[in-house]
Amino acid sequence: MIVYAGGAQDGYCQLSDIVISQETTGKIVGGQQEYRVTIENKCVCPQSDVKVRCYRISTVEDIDTSKIRPLDREYCIIANGKPLIKGSPIIFTYAFQTPQSFPVVTAKPRCQ
Repeated sequence: MIVYAGGAQDGYCQLSDIVISQETTGKIVGGQQEYRVTIENKCVCPQSDVKVRCYRISTVEDIDTSKIRPLDREYCIIANGKPLIKGSPIIFTYAFQTPQSFPVVTAKPRCQ
């Protein structure tokens, strides 16, 4: 894991600069509630190879694997490892009986 000490205001990034939020969409898919997940980079530097703990994502609908893709039984990669840029969130949906947690486990800041 590569994360630099210091706050985003200094041009360095922390895992906490990757913010993941989710909300219900109001849509029911296969009898399950649909959730919209937004992944944002709050750091001024792009961050690539962002990985989250996802346990293969429990869902009854297809997910957009260009936005989140399981790597193994525990981890998923975001945006196929491409840089997340401040102000350009990654958004995907899934449907399941309960919301799932997506804690960030790694990210590689790409400060110039």
